[in-house]
Amino acid sequence: MGNAVIAIHGGAGAITRAQLSQAQEQRYIEALSSIVETGQRMLEAGESALDVVTEAVRLLEECPLFNAGIGAVFTRDGTHELDACVMDGITLKAGAVAGVSHLRNPILAARLVMEQSPHVLLVGEGAEKFAVDHGMESVSPDIFSTPERYQQLLTARGANDIVLDHASPLDESSKTGTVGAVALDKAGNLAAATSTGGMTNKLPGRVGDSPLPGAGCYANNANVAVSCTGTGEVFIRTLAAYDIAALMDYGSLSLAEACERVVMEKLPALDGSGGLIAVDREGNVALPFNSEGMYRAWGYAGDAPSIGIYRE
Repeated sequence: MGNAVIAIHGGAGAITRAQLSQAQEQRYIEALSSIVETGQRMLEAGESALDVVTEAVRLLEECPLFNAGIGAVFTRDGTHELDACVMDGITLKAGAVAGVSHLRNPILAARLVMEQSPHVLLVGEGAEKFAVDHGMESVSPDIFSTPERYQQLLTARGANDIVLDHASPLDESSKTGTVGAVALDKAGNLAAATSTGGMTNKLPGRVGDSPLPGAGCYANNANVAVSCTGTGEVFIRTLAAYDIAALMDYGSLSLAEACERVVMEKLPALDGSGGLIAVDREGNVALPFNSEGMYRAWGYAGDAPSIGIYRE
């Protein structure tokens, strides 16, 4: 059994030193540090991987720097549609919601679906009603809006473009994508969680990889926990998160080898941009990405965390 460890990401894309001011960079570093340290403290206290990834993603949803929860991007119609998934490596149970607009923390709704329903994925109004029936508050979608995101929508509309997580040089201060967390706890259990506001100027009703177990989120105690960020459609078509597990299981690849194969070969072959974070059952961590940058942080219980933004 490996050391208890957590890794988190705040999205991947065209993140370069030239685009982030020092002040912006510092804000991201502080947010990532604070959230990963919370996860490390929880692991140190013996809390479960499932609780740790849920809380880490809830905190990322609460941070307007990232495109999940507060600070979510706009659809073509100027609305918000949020998706999230959580998966437990012990039982292979998963819960997910997609296309929700009135739940402040979609990851908590996903956890409710996993624990309080016989289903894996609930969408739209049905997901919202289920969550409210189980004690979640219904909120106005206005809470997700920020002026930067609205400007991003107007720019994308003007260019008739659908903009990925951080995939354009429009005001990089407003760029960010999917968020996620993976963890291995002291008991040797793995879990993963992913949440997103989707793509700027996306068609209403579009669902990406984030709420789909095996595509943008996967955990299995037998080998690995994975959370993805990037071109959602390609992650769906390649079942990217599950492919990491399959390569390790059937192909006997190491975590690093499996991640390299998927992120650096399989995704780019289909014009897929982005990255993922993964932790295996031994406590090894991989954080590969084929884009210019990925907001990421990781740390073992009791150690100082490591933070990264750019390609090293």
